[in-house]
Amino acid sequence: MEQILGLYAQPYDPLYPVVCFDERPCFLIGEEVAPLALQSGQIRKENYAYEKNGSCALLAAIEPLTGRRLAAVYPQRTKKEYPQFCQELVATWPEAVKIRLVQDNLNTHNASAFYENLPAHEAFSLRQRFEFYYTPKSASWLNMIEIEFSALARQCLDRRIATLEQLKQEVLVRMQERNAKKIKINWQFSPEGAREKMNSHYQRVFAQNAQYKKI
Repeated sequence: MEQILGLYAQPYDPLYPVVCFDERPCFLIGEEVAPLALQSGQIRKENYAYEKNGSCALLAAIEPLTGRRLAAVYPQRTKKEYPQFCQELVATWPEAVKIRLVQDNLNTHNASAFYENLPAHEAFSLRQRFEFYYTPKSASWLNMIEIEFSALARQCLDRRIATLEQLKQEVLVRMQERNAKKIKINWQFSPEGAREKMNSHYQRVFAQNAQYKKI
């Protein structure tokens, strides 16, 4: 946790950008009964019945200090999609010497996915473009991409979307809009704040950490 919080506190460096990445499943849900047309001053009304059209995977990343974003929707989540998305990250941040990538410990989120889906020389070259920073178990809140997912959920993912193409269009249009506005994330939680707010946990590790507790 402190490693990631310290990373967030560093000044912006275009050669070593901090990029937060994650993925989430999206379920394709269709209507069995057409919803009632929108009327002024009333919410959209849907029938309780719906049809399941499968699922897909949304992969997304954000550079919090610049508001630069990238998103892609894939029909499935396997080890193949991760290196594809990482290649897109490199293309999106071509000036970077290394992309400092914050992500979780999902079994596909490591360099083995590169070597299982790319020739060895390409896998090696791609791996050299990244530094991986992993969030602790059950600490997805440390990854700022979750804030972006929350915004997308409010804008389009909280309703029924029936097809993969429709979902791609909805997500990518909103990501383009947010990119154009350069909406940044102002992260406030620091290592010092963690030591104060989570002091009981720090003391369990080492008693003298009690010094960080606010009196």
